[in-house]
Amino acid sequence: MLSEKMLNALNTQIRDEMYSEYFYLSMSAWCSSNDLPGMASFMRLKGEEERSHAMKLFDYVHDRDGKVTLLAIEQPPSEFESYLDIFENQFEHEKKVTASIHNLYALAMEEKDYATSVMLQWFIEEQVEEEKEAQEIIQQCKKVGESKSALFMLDEKLGLVAPGTDTNA
Repeated sequence: MLSEKMLNALNTQIRDEMYSEYFYLSMSAWCSSNDLPGMASFMRLKGEEERSHAMKLFDYVHDRDGKVTLLAIEQPPSEFESYLDIFENQFEHEKKVTASIHNLYALAMEEKDYATSVMLQWFIEEQVEEEKEAQEIIQQCKKVGESKSALFMLDEKLGLVAPGTDTNA
């Protein structure tokens, strides 16, 4: 059974993962509005991935006989300066998610909740991939610069890439 402190923290993380879905959907909408359909598709898939993370936690709470309490989700930003700004925002957001996962893990260890700490190891590994992917795309965006043809190619490439796969292919 989950301690009250752990349960509250997991419910907060479920909310934060659902916010991540909204955040990526907002970036997807911006990309669509700015004629970047590949990036829009990529961000939409990222949003779906974040929802699956929330549901993994949701199911885990129930598996541990806990009560999921859905908390209010903040409205994400809807305006971005550029496609580079989108991916820089993604990277900064993923660093915050990593910190919150690490805090959850530390709490699980403090509470001697070994089952939760084992479950969270998957999220810790996932965050390494998330940050790496975002950094790689930022570097590619910087190389593209003002080149419209390179932007077109990057946009097309990201439309074909499922999140979590190697973006250097």
